[in-house]
Amino acid sequence: MPTEYSLPDVLERLYQNQLALEAALMAFTLMVERQGTTDTGDNVCGALHMIGENSGHIKQALAKLKAEGPY
Repeated sequence: MPTEYSLPDVLERLYQNQLALEAALMAFTLMVERQGTTDTGDNVCGALHMIGENSGHIKQALAKLKAEGPY
């Protein structure tokens, strides 16, 4: 299996997409909060918190997969 389609590589790309979505949500939250819609901003902040919590676990799992060998 080519390296660019290995399980760790695919998961790494999914993780990068997650980080990009997190950045977009942060920008959206700032815009919404500037318009005074704090309830929506609070909801988005909750989602961002969950993304942040999961990011650490994903990054650790990716490092473990890469260390274990080829897939």
